[in-house]
Amino acid sequence: MADLYKQTSPYSKTEIKDFYLDVWAPKNVPKRADDVEYIIPPKYHLRPDLLSNVLYGSPRLYWVFARRNMDVLIDPIEDFKAGTKIMVSKSIEGVS
Repeated sequence: MADLYKQTSPYSKTEIKDFYLDVWAPKNVPKRADDVEYIIPPKYHLRPDLLSNVLYGSPRLYWVFARRNMDVLIDPIEDFKAGTKIMVSKSIEGVS
């Protein structure tokens, strides 16, 4: 496993070979019972890091929104637009 990356990193499950990252092994963000529908407000337009800091206590978890909403957010930053409807969890326990 990639020991260089923290658990909050989207690359923490990706192997390292000869000092380089191998093929990306994305982390799974499953549906949860506490998922709620959320419409991105203007203050978070193109700023998933700010919302993840508020919801999860870390701006480094911005990628969780794109992994949970793969059909809506192809690019985790450029597709994070005000008015977009996404699903968010109140916690990130179980992200693997």
